[in-house]
Amino acid sequence: MEERIKELRLALGLTQQVFAGKLNTSRSNIANYEAKKNSPSDGMVSLICREFNVNEEWLRTGQGEMFKQLTNQEELMKYTALLLKDNKSAIASAIQALIVTYEQLDDSNKDVLEKVALKYIENLKKSR
Repeated sequence: MEERIKELRLALGLTQQVFAGKLNTSRSNIANYEAKKNSPSDGMVSLICREFNVNEEWLRTGQGEMFKQLTNQEELMKYTALLLKDNKSAIASAIQALIVTYEQLDDSNKDVLEKVALKYIENLKKSR
């Protein structure tokens, strides 16, 4: 597993320092895993998998693909969460306001908004 941690880090193009920072651990912990001086705890394995979308079976055994395959909806949720993470971003503020506004609408207005969105998407596809 320790070799796969290094393989993952290199595949992501991250230094030990940056990789460690994303996991809230020290660079020396990562270096020790990669040098096989220490093995990561189950909690650290779970954190690595969650933070970098890694297939846990691959990380533990080498079987399967390195990364979990996300459904389209999971991928959209991931990107939305990343956008919303930066609460100083104008885009994040706009998305949050849109969600709140949408939830305040009654069902008939939600239906109208959905029709507008579908028409917008249709016109967007035609313009490409």
